Amino acid sequence: MLFISLFLLVGASHHVEASDISEAPLINDLQKGGYVLYVRHGDATAGEDQQNFSLSDCSTQRNLSALGREQADKYGNAIRKLNIPVLFPVEASPLCRTMQTAQIAFGTQNAKVNAFWLNIYKLSLMPNTQIVDSTLQAFTDEVEQSVPTGSNRLIVAHSFPPGVGLGELASMETVIIKPLGVHKGYQVVGTLKLEELLQLAGM
Repeated sequence: MLFISLFLLVGASHHVEASDISEAPLINDLQKGGYVLYVRHGDATAGEDQQNFSLSDCSTQRNLSALGREQADKYGNAIRKLNIPVLFPVEASPLCRTMQTAQIAFGTQNAKVNAFWLNIYKLSLMPNTQIVDSTLQAFTDEVEQSVPTGSNRLIVAHSFPPGVGLGELASMETVIIKPLGVHKGYQVVGTLKLEELLQLAGM
């Protein structure tokens, strides 16, 4: 089954070095569009997620640190400098740190909440196997959908637990996904850490 083989590929986490990417047509491909960019939020070391946190009350959640805000700003500038087209509004998990990241990077008017992405955060809460499996299938259903040529779908959300889904991600790390179409799954074509993206952008 395609989903299983892709899941195993993703589970074996690997990172593409910036030098490899600069020698490959990946950036040129991103400039043409058709990809999903799955981005983990910026550094969030301010506050903590309370047990019964409120989505509407940022004081009950972990929030972006000063470093995280700087990372988000640099990320948005790098995407623009590399002329990578992004479909607006970009999507973000409803937690404050993900919305803050999207808004700082692309502007408040260019960011919207997609509540589905909170399910990725919930994977870190050690759910049962059935919930993990259903969440991963729902994730596949989301990212396998074709993206219009000339643009890229950008999602600001959360790291997966180690060895699950896209695996553990650093702050502002981007997973580049090629949708294969409905019921056909997806392919991870590379990952970019923030430092690598900034290097490619000459920043």
